[in-house]
Amino acid sequence: MSGKAPSGEAPSGKAARGAGKAEAPPLDLRLTGPAAVVWAVTALLLCLHGSHTDAMFVGAGGFAFGAALLLRRVRWRSAGALLLSAAAACLSTGLAGVALHRGPVAELARTGLPAEVRLLVNTDPHTRDDDGSTALRAAVVRVGGTSTHSPVAVVVRGPHAGAWLGLLPSTEVSVTARARPPGPNATPDLVATLLTTDQPRVLGPPNAVERAAGSLRAGLRRAVAPLDPDERALLPGLVDGDSSAMTADLDDVFSATDLGHLVAVSGSNLSILMVLLIGRASRARTPERGGLAARLGLRLRVGAVGGVLLICGFVVLSRPEPSVLRASATGLVMLLGLATGRRAAPLPALSGATLLLILADPALALSYGFALSALATAGLITVGPRWTAAFHRHGVPERFAEPLGAAAAVQAWIGPLLVLRAARISLVSIPCNLLAELCVAPATVLGFAALAAAPVSLTLAQWIARVAGLPAAALIALARFGASLPGAEIAWPGGWWGAMLLVGVTCALVAAATVLRHPVVAGVLALALVLALLRPAPLTRFATGWPPEGWRLVACDVGQGDALVLSSGEEPSTALLVDAGPDPHAVDACLRSLDVTTLSLVILTHDHADHVEGLPGVLRDRRVGAIETTTVDDPPAEYARVRRWAAANGVPVLHASRGESRSLGRLSWQVLWPEAGRLPPHGPNNASVALLVTLALGDPGSHLPPLRIALLGDLEPPAQQLLLADLSAYPQLRGVDVLKVAHHGSAKQDPALLAALHPRLALISVGADNTYGHPAPSTLHLLHAFGATVLRTDVSGDLAVLDSSGQLAVAVRKE
Repeated sequence: MSGKAPSGEAPSGKAARGAGKAEAPPLDLRLTGPAAVVWAVTALLLCLHGSHTDAMFVGAGGFAFGAALLLRRVRWRSAGALLLSAAAACLSTGLAGVALHRGPVAELARTGLPAEVRLLVNTDPHTRDDDGSTALRAAVVRVGGTSTHSPVAVVVRGPHAGAWLGLLPSTEVSVTARARPPGPNATPDLVATLLTTDQPRVLGPPNAVERAAGSLRAGLRRAVAPLDPDERALLPGLVDGDSSAMTADLDDVFSATDLGHLVAVSGSNLSILMVLLIGRASRARTPERGGLAARLGLRLRVGAVGGVLLICGFVVLSRPEPSVLRASATGLVMLLGLATGRRAAPLPALSGATLLLILADPALALSYGFALSALATAGLITVGPRWTAAFHRHGVPERFAEPLGAAAAVQAWIGPLLVLRAARISLVSIPCNLLAELCVAPATVLGFAALAAAPVSLTLAQWIARVAGLPAAALIALARFGASLPGAEIAWPGGWWGAMLLVGVTCALVAAATVLRHPVVAGVLALALVLALLRPAPLTRFATGWPPEGWRLVACDVGQGDALVLSSGEEPSTALLVDAGPDPHAVDACLRSLDVTTLSLVILTHDHADHVEGLPGVLRDRRVGAIETTTVDDPPAEYARVRRWAAANGVPVLHASRGESRSLGRLSWQVLWPEAGRLPPHGPNNASVALLVTLALGDPGSHLPPLRIALLGDLEPPAQQLLLADLSAYPQLRGVDVLKVAHHGSAKQDPALLAALHPRLALISVGADNTYGHPAPSTLHLLHAFGATVLRTDVSGDLAVLDSSGQLAVAVRKE
């Protein structure tokens, strides 16, 4: 019942108490093999999933079932058990697939016709950040006159989207919707995605249990309302998994420090409650057993029954997310063992719970949260006590050895999975998780107290919440400090090769533990870690050559998006930023590598996600004078997000228009497009802010010709042609030195404008292996035909334009 890592459970370390004084007992591996086989076979079959293969899965399962029985009869019991597990996985996955591809909802998804459907709401509706629509999970229980039970995702757009937000799980509604097949990134347990603009027509209210849970969750939100925004957002996440108030900035800092598991309730919360009720499971049958049940003189079985009730209430309150289901099932198995007089065996409990849950819901085999939860707990159970004992044997006090061993074990087990999802490693994960333990338990316990008190006295609940806000504030400060370190995260190869590489590195470090604990070696490693975290600028430049001397413009490699940094030419830490890219981590890392701490102005050329979603990373720990956007607030959802982020950081938002001129140090720029009061051609791309930037070269007072740079955002031919028509007003645009090619080098270019610009150097900011085909071969051919040198971020990484004694030069850096 221990915790998980990011999006899973937190390494609480309680499972390993006392391991530093004695060797951990042998592990009971009897159920581990069958659980691993069920998981692996189910995941493989889901990856091969299709209506034409479901019957094959069922047939294979039946054949394997018969073969397993035969093997057990001839006394090959281990092989028979594994084959029986594979047979069960084939049968459960095949039967689930057959159910998904049959019925009226699957037929509606194939035809795409609108229909009246009756839904049973399964999850709390929430607003999606990308387009402002409302999303939820539900089950279709009736289509016309046909009864069914088909799990679907529901997406509500239009003016009635907000009307869905107050619905509780188990509410029955009727709606007119159009079904389509689930997308490639959808979970494998969905029959279809329902799209609607309809208002829900409530046919049946939620049941009493869900009403009670909804009332408690709403009471906690009222209790934390007087707190500061960050604590108000975090506490409900710690207590009941309600992360609806989490800001993008707070999400980012918790993700950067691998504390993201704390903002979504997980098994660590349940562990805290269970320890409060019945004490640690390892001492349940000893005179030292603790917990409220022991203090009240209740027998162990009575305490176990109370634990079962607590787990059931916890699942309803926190919603049956994959990590909650895993922790709850493991807890129930262990409570069953305690109630029947068996020794607490965490590994068989985890294995049995995993096996049963995947057989009951095969989609869990591909659930990221479920995998993190199970692997984190497996790490705590298997190597956590042994590493704790090793630390204790080598002089680490027990009170420090236990959490250190637990945190290191969790990180070792989940690290490869984290690399699969994001190609990076957090260097501050273990220390941040260790220090977070001091804050999580009091914040969680006091948060539950506020939740319980809210129905009785809101005033009392608010006072309790104020006290809970203290450890929550400390936790937030820890996350912000860890994320602010220049070397908090390092890039790592992604995909399966990166995961296997990390496994190899981890095994090598464990094997070399005898050498690594030598005082001299340990001291050198500790110093290297400190330097890697702080990354002092002189040392970084010496080691990597970045940032290059005299850089004036850097096109950051932020994936499929734009982020361009222009130096003031005087103060190295002050710059102008044009666009923020799609990823807060990527743009933040680029700015940190350049040691930019002040941005006098951030220009967002238009409001598409690949230009504005990185803004929280830009605003993190930097002084920003103002944010300037285009005159067209489209798409509205993205523009609203920009406004919210700016308001949260006290940064004013301005609108750019043609003719505007500004300067910063030796840098100056003019806005070429759009023109105020003149409606751009259709589409947000054609409303992009286009700039002519002038960089003074050489030493102050020198008479070298300035560097002229044209930045065209994502302008397409209709707007490019209008800009070309106005070129007489900007003669300095003819024959520019550097061009940031419009729209990531797409085929939508006006050849006449490129001919007039005639750049010496063309920079294309584009993501590797993007699905848009950027940059287009036709665009590259045009640029080469005009004699331009073309550099791309997907090929060369960060691109830096240098002032090399008044000459144009370029340096590149590929992570």
